[in-house]
Amino acid sequence: MRFFKNNRQSIVGIGSALVDILIHEKDEFLKKTGAIKGGMTLVDKEFIERTLAMSSDTAKIVPGGSACNTIVGIGKLGGAARFVGKCGKGEMGELIESDLKKQNVVPDLFRSDSPTGRVLSIISPDAQRSMFTYLGASAETRPEDISEKLFKDAAIVHMEGYLLFNPELIEAALTAAKSAGAKISLDLASFTVVAESKELLEQLVDSYVDILIANEDEACAFTGYSDEHLAIEALSKQADIAVLKVGSRGSYVSHAGITIAIKSMGDGNALDTTGAGDMWAAGFLYGLVNGYSLEKCGRLGSACGFEVCQVVGASIPDDGWERIREYLD
Repeated sequence: MRFFKNNRQSIVGIGSALVDILIHEKDEFLKKTGAIKGGMTLVDKEFIERTLAMSSDTAKIVPGGSACNTIVGIGKLGGAARFVGKCGKGEMGELIESDLKKQNVVPDLFRSDSPTGRVLSIISPDAQRSMFTYLGASAETRPEDISEKLFKDAAIVHMEGYLLFNPELIEAALTAAKSAGAKISLDLASFTVVAESKELLEQLVDSYVDILIANEDEACAFTGYSDEHLAIEALSKQADIAVLKVGSRGSYVSHAGITIAIKSMGDGNALDTTGAGDMWAAGFLYGLVNGYSLEKCGRLGSACGFEVCQVVGASIPDDGWERIREYLD
């Protein structure tokens, strides 16, 4: 099943170029920090440093960012992948660029004198991640930086909901991507983002978005429905393709009045859910541009989401990618 009138297959992601700082802590630690469990709070760099100083765990530092994670997954699957973002000129910025190249992703990175942005992800015993984000250089991308040529020949331009914190930037990106003839994929990213930007989000989805991706918390914040069947029905009225991820219960994909239920992979156990939604989107979008059925797209997304939940962080190891490719074959 092909949703594109042309033979384009490249996918371009635009979002925050960040590094993830991962620590494991109990719920008591979350309460001390004021974290919103499962949510995301914007903070300054000093807050992250103070919170890290309170932790007894050894932090793991890896490249991250929602859209960036998704594009890396597409690159690892063998897709034509490019990432647009802004990072600092220092060591962490170099880490992001070199890692993208290693993962078969073309980096289209703007540089800044400001520090590279970072996300402190606190992983609790139930594998939930609660995030504190310092946007740093990633917040300095300007609407005038975005041009149609960034999205030339893209089948899909994938955007993260966190861009809603910069309304002028996301509107510039949406306009440029549409002008370039690309389909727009939007991952709602976090229920806190949706709640804070709902009015703008409704306008942008209605005007630009072709593929809308949400988990159950994000869908509830956007549609008002906690019932998953009502939520996917409401999402399906907003975009050509609507996706609702419901964790260990699987996912739903809706298109042209038909909703498909996708079973989850594995036994539902997770070590860490960091990047689960991002990698689900990677598998799904890769499948779309390669003409897979919606069911196969969803199952590939589920396989990618499952594998990343078996490790700490958003990077699937080589043996996990081998299992995913075996599934594809």
